[in-house]
Amino acid sequence: MVYIEEIFGNTSYTCLHLRQVSKNPAKNLIFGGVTETIMKTINIFLASLCLIMAVSCNQPAGQEKNEVIENIMARRSIRKYKAAPVSRDTLTQIMECGINAPNGQNKQSWEVRVVDNPELLARMSEAMGAAHGGNEFAKGCFRGAPVMVFIARDLSYDFSAYDCGLMAQNIMLSAWSMGIGSVCLGSPVRFLTDNELCRPYLDKLNFSEGYELSLCVGLGYADESPDAKPRDMGKVAFVD
Repeated sequence: MVYIEEIFGNTSYTCLHLRQVSKNPAKNLIFGGVTETIMKTINIFLASLCLIMAVSCNQPAGQEKNEVIENIMARRSIRKYKAAPVSRDTLTQIMECGINAPNGQNKQSWEVRVVDNPELLARMSEAMGAAHGGNEFAKGCFRGAPVMVFIARDLSYDFSAYDCGLMAQNIMLSAWSMGIGSVCLGSPVRFLTDNELCRPYLDKLNFSEGYELSLCVGLGYADESPDAKPRDMGKVAFVD
């Protein structure tokens, strides 16, 4: 015979306990060890289920899972990448998210060039290092990302830099949601534009006249899991 006992409960949930009892003492003696093992396993399962129910039932109202917020809070800047390439289909989807960023007057005051050719990226890295006296930081400023996104702004629109920043954020957040790491970079802009030795690579990006390289985003599969750095909510104030 199996008895069901309530071992703890509240208004939100009830946890049950199973107890095996036989009217035949001899049967209890023979099968007691096996029965007790089975009952313990069932009780452990029920206790675990009750804990899960307790947590879910006691969550404050309005605290349902929000995947957008979770994605924003989980994203980290990645500076170590695996060599595995990112497919063009995936990159196309990420770029579609990028160009759907908010932008002033829908001017879409950006141009984007995506480079996923490892040989070209390697040559660009070598050129930046050589152009700056063998500077290792200049040479490694792509952070080993297998994909570099170069974003240029329209110089005729004075808010184009903001548009490019919003676009970069969309790129990085959409990439993270698809399992792709990212890092926003400014140093390649400086190293590519402040020395004529790098001019051939800047020209290869072939931005339209009147556009200027503004920032870069590295993309790739993460080879690290950095912790979040502290954020200062003290810099946020509500004004009545």
